[in-house]
Amino acid sequence: MHDTKPVFALAKNLKGKLYADKGYISKKLTADLKETGVDLITTVRSNMKAKAMSLWDRALLSRRFIIETINDQLKNISQIEHSRHRSPNGFMLNLLAGLVAYCLKENKPTLNINDVEKNAMVRA
Repeated sequence: MHDTKPVFALAKNLKGKLYADKGYISKKLTADLKETGVDLITTVRSNMKAKAMSLWDRALLSRRFIIETINDQLKNISQIEHSRHRSPNGFMLNLLAGLVAYCLKENKPTLNINDVEKNAMVRA
């Protein structure tokens, strides 16, 4: 299945902004998400016209890889991803233990947001 097919279903109950890479650029998907109250924020491809983007959106979009790194660390280092939980309680215990282990980790990735970007966030 193409990556863009499940996006609308996954974002069904969301509101706000959804940050994605260039692979999710689609006028139909953007319009469908806009109707439900979700703004799809992506970079542009080399053959596309540049589009206006707020400083805050640009900052978060450029740091999307850090969020993916954190998700990877949660799955692999903190062992949150597990395919055979035997009970809902076991699932929640594994999830919470992984989050606690990640919180106690000393060297975590950070977004390093500067003052200009923080001010853009306050104005947005």
